Amino acid sequence: MAANLDDLLAAARGRLARVGPEEAATLVAAGALLVDTRPIEQRRRDGEVPGAVVIDRNVLEWGLDPSSDHRIPEAGDPDRIVILMCNAGYSSSLAAATLQDIGLPRATDLDGGFQAWAAAGLPVVPARGPAAES
Repeated sequence: MAANLDDLLAAARGRLARVGPEEAATLVAAGALLVDTRPIEQRRRDGEVPGAVVIDRNVLEWGLDPSSDHRIPEAGDPDRIVILMCNAGYSSSLAAATLQDIGLPRATDLDGGFQAWAAAGLPVVPARGPAAES
């Protein structure tokens, strides 16, 4: 029997050491990579987190895969903590589990996504422009 989306989400989250906004900020300050997967429309509307790397969800795996010729320079160390951030913390959970599957064992996501970050009063700046392309 096929799993439904709720089952997939629960299974993904069961594998992740999800972090809240304050813990994410602390980890980023210590060298973790924060990756914003939100579409440009959401970033223009709500802003961005300073220092976050923007990678559209549809090219995320290529941009972060340790074996990909298209990975971004920040993705050179497969043991680096990678924190994915979507708008509310749902698609980022599924994507983080996929990143673990392709060789990033410390991939996780921001519980509550960008909305939780902003609600916690952490820094937000106006959107910079289009997402990175791989």
